[in-house]
Amino acid sequence: MVASLARPGGNVTGLSVESVDLAGKRLELLRELFPDLRHIAVIGNVGYPASVLEIGEVQKAARTLGIDVDVLKIQRAEDIAPAFESRQSGAQALYVCGDALINANHARINTLALGARLPTMQPFRDFLAAGGFMSYGAQAADLFRRAGDFVDKILKGTKPAELPVEQPTKFELVINLTTAKALGLTIPPSLLATADDVIE
Repeated sequence: MVASLARPGGNVTGLSVESVDLAGKRLELLRELFPDLRHIAVIGNVGYPASVLEIGEVQKAARTLGIDVDVLKIQRAEDIAPAFESRQSGAQALYVCGDALINANHARINTLALGARLPTMQPFRDFLAAGGFMSYGAQAADLFRRAGDFVDKILKGTKPAELPVEQPTKFELVINLTTAKALGLTIPPSLLATADDVIE
């Protein structure tokens, strides 16, 4: 979409959420929760290029950690339930790649994950209110505030091509203890101590 982060060119600029770059960190957090983690499922919209990249990064990080990955490919809301039904047995957690399709259907995904007894690693804390288990990602409120700064600059005449694409500066780990209890999980004190927020 842009020529480079520093000099986007064209008529597009903005903020990155760095989901692709966070895949390894998210898997490390799951490994901290499950020291014997050997198998995960990852769900993503394969019609969305950023999700395809993130799935690739999850697979790459998983290989390094000795974790098998089962990819649940979706492109429409109707694909979600069949994707869960087709997954291999043995997955210990579900990694969720965010995009508009996932965002609109996160409650359904969380319900299916809870039914399958799969704790979820989510891209956004907002997904935890609908039964998600854990999220790690850019702090959305900070990104929204910074997006307002972009709008202000553009309305005052700055060309988008001259505004570097900005990276997130604030990340947050959030754990939903209600979901943990429903799944019968005990959260290690070290992980709770590093959490930015805990939902009870």
